[in-house]
Amino acid sequence: MMWWGGDGWGGWIPMTISMIVFWGAVIALVAWVVRRPDSGRGPARPDPKTILEERFARGEIDREELEERRRVLEEHS
Repeated sequence: MMWWGGDGWGGWIPMTISMIVFWGAVIALVAWVVRRPDSGRGPARPDPKTILEERFARGEIDREELEERRRVLEEHS
């Protein structure tokens, strides 16, 4: 007879199953957080042509420079 009042192996089986389920859930949660489609990637970058058009609209570049840069982008696409 055990002095701490243990039930023998009967208590270890549920505890082992509980720990396996617990650690499985922790690992699944970490994997889900890491593999989410939006995790750590930040906002999507706009298309280079869109950036050029926005710069033209703000007056940062003129029409000639806009056309030249569009041509360069199309050559390298």
